[in-house]
Amino acid sequence: MDGDFSFLVERLGYMPYAGAWEYQKKVHAEVVSGARPPTLILLEHPRTITLGRAAAGENMLYPEDWYRMNGLEVHHVERGGDVTYHGPGQLVGYPIFPVERRVRDFLRQLEKVIIRVAESYGIEAYPTPGYAGVWVGDEKLCAFGVAVKQSVALHGFALNVNTNLDDFNLIIPCGIRDKGVTSFKKLLGRELSLAEVADKVVVAFNAEFSAKVEA
Repeated sequence: MDGDFSFLVERLGYMPYAGAWEYQKKVHAEVVSGARPPTLILLEHPRTITLGRAAAGENMLYPEDWYRMNGLEVHHVERGGDVTYHGPGQLVGYPIFPVERRVRDFLRQLEKVIIRVAESYGIEAYPTPGYAGVWVGDEKLCAFGVAVKQSVALHGFALNVNTNLDDFNLIIPCGIRDKGVTSFKKLLGRELSLAEVADKVVVAFNAEFSAKVEA
């Protein structure tokens, strides 16, 4: 994605995963057809487990019905990666952007976006070869999982802001057994406004993608 381009920002607030997934697919179809510009969707989900294309179920610690009985949604989706968790206090971003065949470059740009946001809070974060995501030490701050259809990406990232990290103990996040998870709240010792973090994410997207935000 060389050169300047414009993108919309839609902030959907607190939204169940299934509804957001359907909306995401609608937006994706519109971006593919040229009916709308690239769009960054920012939102927050209730407690949800999602399984990507690489998930075979061995990293779920309980049967799917157990999660549902204990207040978590479970969804099988077409993004890359294994099992992950979404929940209150986590900022989820779905950049519905054209990527052509440069998926790896797109993922590197997403990592840089989150690293910029972390740096704005004085946190040194970095990507780790072999493990998707952005890390602080041996703990993952932000998970990534994308799919590309008709040269346009969907799905995206899950940034732990004030997330209840105990819920990650219900799965083996991304199938990685020897590393942990962290959040801005854990690292800074205080809660942050999700709206404030979302603002910083938009600024970082603008800088990393050399883009003009339309709304």
